[in-house]
Amino acid sequence: MHGSRTATPGAFEARLAACVLVATATLLAGCERGSSGGPQESTDGPSGCPVVQAGAQAAVARAEETDIPWNGPTSGPAAVAGKTIVYVAQTMTNPGVAGAATGVRQAARVIGWDVRVIDGGGTPTGIQAAMSEAVALKPSGIVIGGFDPDATSRQVARAHAAGIPLIGWHAVAAPGPSRRPELFTNVTTDVAEVAGISARWIISTSNGRAGVVLITDASIPFARNKSDLIRKELATCPGVRLLAYENIPIPDASSRTPREIASLLSRFRSRWTHSVAINDLYFADAAPAFRAAGEKGSGPPFNIGAGDGDPSAFQRINSGQYQAATVPEPLSLQGWQIVDEFNRAFSGRPASGYTAPVHIATADNSAGDTTWDPSGYQEAYRRIWGR
Repeated sequence: MHGSRTATPGAFEARLAACVLVATATLLAGCERGSSGGPQESTDGPSGCPVVQAGAQAAVARAEETDIPWNGPTSGPAAVAGKTIVYVAQTMTNPGVAGAATGVRQAARVIGWDVRVIDGGGTPTGIQAAMSEAVALKPSGIVIGGFDPDATSRQVARAHAAGIPLIGWHAVAAPGPSRRPELFTNVTTDVAEVAGISARWIISTSNGRAGVVLITDASIPFARNKSDLIRKELATCPGVRLLAYENIPIPDASSRTPREIASLLSRFRSRWTHSVAINDLYFADAAPAFRAAGEKGSGPPFNIGAGDGDPSAFQRINSGQYQAATVPEPLSLQGWQIVDEFNRAFSGRPASGYTAPVHIATADNSAGDTTWDPSGYQEAYRRIWGR
């Protein structure tokens, strides 16, 4: 994904406008998905928010660029030898959590450390047990992979008492060091930027006129904060309506999402033009319901994931199967960053302060790739570590 092509936001707008025009003029079921009791969304005519839409289009164009130079750290401590890291995963069925774990393993091999992954299974009891096991192993450092540290406060306190540094991946709302809860640093893209750009993509591609379904996991503070920010950004355009806010816990996504999608299709029909979810995996689970209802894989509704950008999301996007875009985390890069941040902690140095910039991946700019893996970071970290 290192080419210079950029996506054309107007492509989705044009398809949606054509669909609505046909539905309005001829009421053909193949485009309208049936009648509804409320007003129909339309991208025909003037924008629903011309000033906001112009800003959204410019922001989306920047985020779709792929030829991005490395803007992370270029200096730091040389590799510290003989360290062991435990990665505690919220659930390894979450592709983002699993992808970051893979990046940690890759980087650890380069720097010469051992890594163990413990899967919390997506339940409070399982995550607490996994954290207890991690602390008992007395590792050099522990990764809090995708869950709220406050949910394991006792285990976190024991880790601090043992002098074990903690680094989060999507553990708290903001990137960087955290005091409450105490983390050496939290590795993530800026959640406000991810939320904002996903909402702006909807505003941009809909001509400021959309009916939106938002899917989140409100049990995870990070995800809940992200969805709240998405709602706030969507509200900047009067022509965009939030039709539904669906709270589906990630561990329940495979069982609940198909039922919810079927219900939403029945309720909103052609008013539903766009969807945004805090994690791409919801669209993997939604696809069978869309397919069973006779919906076209290329939309509407046009679906964007506000994270994480796992390979299956890229496959759906590239094949036009019920997902149009994603705001992917550079998962491998973040795994390498976690290892580098631990190396700084072990060396008595502060966190790097690096936050990866947001990116939008579409079929037009992914060039068939199945991950967002920006260039330059592996070479930079190898130079820093002397590897």
